[in-house]
Amino acid sequence: MRRMQRQPSVVPGFALSLGFTVSFVSLVVLIPICALLLQTATLDWEQFVAAVTSPRTLAAYRLSLLAAIAAATFNSGLGLLLAWVLERYEFPAKRLVDGLVDLPFALPTAVAGIALTTLYSPNGWLGHKLQAVGLPVAYTRLGVVVALVFVGLPFVVRTTQPVLRDVPRAIEEAAASLGAGRFQIFARVIFPRLLPAVVTGFTLAVARGLGEYGSVIFISGNMPLRSEITPLLIMIKLEEFDYAGASAVALVFMLTSFIMLLALNLLSMRLFRRMNAKHG
Repeated sequence: MRRMQRQPSVVPGFALSLGFTVSFVSLVVLIPICALLLQTATLDWEQFVAAVTSPRTLAAYRLSLLAAIAAATFNSGLGLLLAWVLERYEFPAKRLVDGLVDLPFALPTAVAGIALTTLYSPNGWLGHKLQAVGLPVAYTRLGVVVALVFVGLPFVVRTTQPVLRDVPRAIEEAAASLGAGRFQIFARVIFPRLLPAVVTGFTLAVARGLGEYGSVIFISGNMPLRSEITPLLIMIKLEEFDYAGASAVALVFMLTSFIMLLALNLLSMRLFRRMNAKHG
């Protein structure tokens, strides 16, 4: 009986590629996480619990998580609408608008924070009008959400646009010929195909919002228990040379963010598989 021989890979260098990937991930991700764990391990259990459950820390956790989710939710709707306009309509300065979508990617976060603060401050162009109607933005929790909306919008737009571009116009015409209205066509034909991409964009926007620092600290006011985000609290502890306390806060925040993002990624993968099974 002839011994079965292993077929060589079409693309050579798997072992080298795998070794490089593992080494790179270890240097960039695993080793810093291990250092974080070792620094946190210098605290005993009571000190660790006190550091991560203090009222100031819990308030920072709550604000960071809720603001990131709120901004990503708003961006999911706004980003889908903007992607729809850019893909389905022709209008003057369309390329300019399409280019402006990527501006938060290129703009330094500190510059974005200063610009937003100038715009929404009580004496700013929009700030004084909102202040007059009892809706202050700068130096409030709402300001944190506004900053995260600004930096997170491109993620939803850029993940939704390619999928929307690939949706065949024929299925829309077929649905219309069967008597479906515009809302029914969008809700039952187009949106199910876009939903996995929207969830992916939502996940990326949440991830960006959780770690955002530069654009938030200028507009939030940084008031403990009110508008202080977790990254800022970690920086404050580092400036106070409380490295163990900063590591403990960062570790819990990292684990919480990882669990939430893992759940969102699993949901996105499940939606992709369901869509492929249904339309493939």
